[in-house]
Amino acid sequence: MVEKRSINDIIFDILNYAFFIIFTLICVFPFYYLFINTISDNGLVSKGLVNFYPRGLHIKNYIALKDVNGLGMSFIVTLARTVIGTIVSTVASGFVGYLVTKKEMWHRKIFYRFMIITMYFSAGLIPWFTTMQMLGLTNTFWAYIIPGIVSVYNIIMVKTYIESIPAELEESASIDGASYMTIFVKIIWPLSKPILATIAIWCAVGHWNSFQDSLVLMSGAPKLKTLQERLYIYLNQSSNLAASMGTATTGLSETQRQQMLNTKSIQYTVAMVTAIPILCVYPFMQKYFVKGLMLGAVKG
Repeated sequence: MVEKRSINDIIFDILNYAFFIIFTLICVFPFYYLFINTISDNGLVSKGLVNFYPRGLHIKNYIALKDVNGLGMSFIVTLARTVIGTIVSTVASGFVGYLVTKKEMWHRKIFYRFMIITMYFSAGLIPWFTTMQMLGLTNTFWAYIIPGIVSVYNIIMVKTYIESIPAELEESASIDGASYMTIFVKIIWPLSKPILATIAIWCAVGHWNSFQDSLVLMSGAPKLKTLQERLYIYLNQSSNLAASMGTATTGLSETQRQQMLNTKSIQYTVAMVTAIPILCVYPFMQKYFVKGLMLGAVKG
């Protein structure tokens, strides 16, 4: 028998659905707006006439990105640092987070508190650069990987999650003769997928969007520039060309004039190119990501 619903329940459902639909549209519209402006007529885009649907469909803006010097190499470098950095950071955070839950660890409390203290201090950009230079981590690919291997915040997240796993599972494995490494690989790691997936997404987003380390550390290695910096340079060049067009009507080639007219479209295209990879990754990790964010919400 279908339960009869009151008017108040129906009104609540309508308002609830309306709220979430509006909220979803607010979240999705910026990406939709960017996308339709990248595939619409550049002249209309420059005049701000493309708002709700594409006009004059084309993909010339995406094709134009291939003309950016070093863009392909920068894409490979960024992809490599994202994949390698994410894997290394996730594994390291998981293992260290597991170790600091062990009472048998030598001076565990001192080690853990020392890690936490480091979260409250930041010397700034210049000391950071000096340290990296002293360690030989300039103009080398490993400058992208090594500094981010250990993250105290990630370790704390993993530690908190592992402490919620029943201790009886580890005790049973220890009685059967399993080592700490065996317990970590066969028990802790599989059960910690939600928090590890959360950390993996954070690391991937951080590596993919990283800009400062490439700008500061890779001044002598242009082939190691990241995608973000390469596209930033390209945007500056387009903006400078547009500015020069405003002060000079002669001396510019037809290609330069066309590029100037496409400045806004290119900016939108760049934004889409940098956002799409992360947007494609998130749906596959969503169930783990949401569960990982809820860790510690329920105990017992």
